[in-house]
Amino acid sequence: MSNLFKGSPYRRRRDLESGSRSADLDRDLDDYESSSPFNITSTKNASVERLRRWRQAALVLNASRRFRYTLDLKKEEEKKQILRKIRAHAQAIRAAYLFKEAGLRVNGTTDPQKTSGGDFAVSQEQLTTVTRDHNITALQELGGVKGLAEALKTSPEKGILGDDSDLVKRKNVFGSNTYPQKKGRSFWMFLWEAWQDLTLIILMVAAAASLALGIKTEGIKEGWYDGVSIAFAVLLVIVVTAISDYRQSLQFQNLNEEKRNIHLEVIRGGRRVEVSIYDIVVGDVIPLNIGDQVHKSTSEPFLMSGCKVADGSGTMLVTGVGINTEWGLLMASISEDTGEETPLQVRLNGVATFIGIVGLSVAVLVLVVLMIRYFTGHTKNPDGSIQFKAGRTSVSAAVDGAIKIFTVAVTIVVVAVPEGLPLAVTLTLAYSMRKMMRDKALVRRLSACETMGSATTICSDKTGTLTLNEMTVVDAYVGGQKLDPPDNKARLSGVLSSLLIQGVAQNTNGSVFVPEGAGDVEVSGSPTEKAILVWGLKLGMDFDAVRSQSTLVHVFPFNSEKKRGGVALQSAESQVYIHWKGAAEIVLACCSRYSDASGEVVPMDEDKALFFKNAIEDMAARSLRCVAIAYRPYEEKVPADEQQLMQWKLPEDDLILLAIVGIKDPCRPGVRDAIQLCQNAGVKVRMVTGDNLQTAKAIALECGILGSDADAVEPNLIEGRIFRAYSDEQREEIAEKISVMGRSSPNDKLLLVQALRKRGHVVAVTGDGTNDAPALHEADIGLSMGIQGTEVAKESSDIIILDDNFASVVKVVRWGRSVYANIQKFIQFQLTVNVAALIINVVAAISSGDVPLNAVQLLWVNLIMDTLGALALATEPPTDHLMHRPPVGRR
Repeated sequence: MSNLFKGSPYRRRRDLESGSRSADLDRDLDDYESSSPFNITSTKNASVERLRRWRQAALVLNASRRFRYTLDLKKEEEKKQILRKIRAHAQAIRAAYLFKEAGLRVNGTTDPQKTSGGDFAVSQEQLTTVTRDHNITALQELGGVKGLAEALKTSPEKGILGDDSDLVKRKNVFGSNTYPQKKGRSFWMFLWEAWQDLTLIILMVAAAASLALGIKTEGIKEGWYDGVSIAFAVLLVIVVTAISDYRQSLQFQNLNEEKRNIHLEVIRGGRRVEVSIYDIVVGDVIPLNIGDQVHKSTSEPFLMSGCKVADGSGTMLVTGVGINTEWGLLMASISEDTGEETPLQVRLNGVATFIGIVGLSVAVLVLVVLMIRYFTGHTKNPDGSIQFKAGRTSVSAAVDGAIKIFTVAVTIVVVAVPEGLPLAVTLTLAYSMRKMMRDKALVRRLSACETMGSATTICSDKTGTLTLNEMTVVDAYVGGQKLDPPDNKARLSGVLSSLLIQGVAQNTNGSVFVPEGAGDVEVSGSPTEKAILVWGLKLGMDFDAVRSQSTLVHVFPFNSEKKRGGVALQSAESQVYIHWKGAAEIVLACCSRYSDASGEVVPMDEDKALFFKNAIEDMAARSLRCVAIAYRPYEEKVPADEQQLMQWKLPEDDLILLAIVGIKDPCRPGVRDAIQLCQNAGVKVRMVTGDNLQTAKAIALECGILGSDADAVEPNLIEGRIFRAYSDEQREEIAEKISVMGRSSPNDKLLLVQALRKRGHVVAVTGDGTNDAPALHEADIGLSMGIQGTEVAKESSDIIILDDNFASVVKVVRWGRSVYANIQKFIQFQLTVNVAALIINVVAAISSGDVPLNAVQLLWVNLIMDTLGALALATEPPTDHLMHRPPVGRR
């Protein structure tokens, strides 16, 4: 009961805020400094590749005006140095504090309580001693976790009251689950950075020289035009650049806030409610399931009840929030860098570098030609007089002429370098991210915006993505016969009904809340669990009463590999029962007996086994998800030691079949049209599901992934076990043809993604479960589900689909293609103007010694072309014709 919960085993260390409680600050900081835990070597290689690309980008003339919000290796190294200093200071402070505390204990003194806990029997200082300082002795003095829960006026079963007054009291005494974040950079900082551009500084010097030269030669009335015009154009470029960057930084901050605003379930007033992590308070009880992520910024948790956390069961007591946690203090002392460089930006760095080199070469050529013509006396004034005569022209006049020529050359460089390209990329990515948010897609990785435009195939889940995820039991086989209707409890004996209801109520991670007085019963859990619990209620189940009649001994949560989950229960008479629930044909294969309508246990003969198999196939052919419920008594001794109990494997053989239910989950409206749109766009949609092959086939035919029964043959339609049995070469060959994979394990999904990528595909993968994380990580674009998705799946993904709808995935493809289309339009527009301006000036300079487009004219053309062109072309919405093109491709 007093075990300190030290970390969620499901944590995905992909960014700073992800993760669970850690007892070691060093490890936390090392996690932050590292990248993905899946492949350290690949991370190092990626760093080398980024360094190579950064060096390539450094060749660009306007280095300080490269792509905004891109990776800056120098800043990354500076950040690491800061984190190392923070770690050293934190260790020193902790060591001093612990030394002082040890001295107090030796002298027989203890820290006085500085403040009261108000209405609670424990103060914030006591909680801080227990949690942040990991003081187990202080926890024991409070009576362990049970005593701490009583002091915080909470319970493992019902949690806190959860009304407004209770929440306000807890926030006043123990604080809110937030920490002070450093303010973002001000507009003036962006203005200062825009001012640092080397080319603009040279232009300002040229403007000053042009102003002085104009006033000297033409007088103050006429001579100020060129100089002031150049200065005004430069100032306008600086202001527009700063405004654009500042607005984008605000948008990225808002998107990051959305990304951090995670929702999770807590128990309040005996019912499960979903709240934001920012609304968690001390005393909250959080039910733990596989895939749940306990954020360091959320809580300092203790295991309260239930079985092993690694099994995804139990509850957790929140004893610290926000700035009162060690992680909150650390987060408040550092700031998050939103910089990220995308593949498109890396690719365009090369384009910009090449154009810049060409522009510089042209400018040098023009400078040399004009200088030679000027000093050899081949440059003439409008009246035909020679501008420079050796020995006659004064030094001052010669310098003035050279300055004019130099200003023209500098201006050519400015026009040639595509300064609007970074602005266009930043604008189109930010614009796409904002619009995708409205289309129910939250972008976690900036690169996913563009990569989705290159996708050639989408490996989609079935449940909740292609279907509505609104499940109801429509068929039921109980007692060896079909119930019609499926909740016809009159045909069930008391013994059979009791065992069935026990299996439904105890072998679940869902819950049923019955409000006091009048009110609808609230059922929570996954859609499948909710459907079965609702069916149990119709059979007369009293959820709380059934759960109180027996003790939970051990839990084997639903496993995607084995396609089933089980529990061991001990009744009041000390009888132990093992209950299993899972994929119908898999559980049926483990059954040697079944319970008939009278509750008698009957051997499973071949005829009855065939009857049940035919029932499963019939339901699957009607696109029903088939779930079997079975049990067996356990006569042997249950392991008493906790360590042995953790390693105990529940018996899976000689089961007694209680029921097989068929659960209907209809296809989403419009999903067939969305899949057809993908196919027209050259993007193949593949269904990868854990359901049996017949159910997968029926749904695939309904939503258009399979055109007809003629297409439903191997390898178009394949089982995961068959696919995984192939060699690597055979899998690559078969992967191209697969449209539907049924009874797939998470590893099968990963193998499919790897095979498709080896074949050159750009793969997008949808997933919602913890076990989908490897496939989401391996894919080019990982898309997790915002409603049913676990936090581990979301952390492994690049985009979160907020409505779990496949139609939203298609919208993401449209926006991805729009990014490429907009950048292509801008490059075409810019190159047209650049090439025209450069050719005109080069030809004129070589032939006549003068340029028809002077510095002011070129600057204004450049201003309109770069800034206004980027604003106009980068924010064009996607059009329907984009979905009639083939994918852009990996390169």
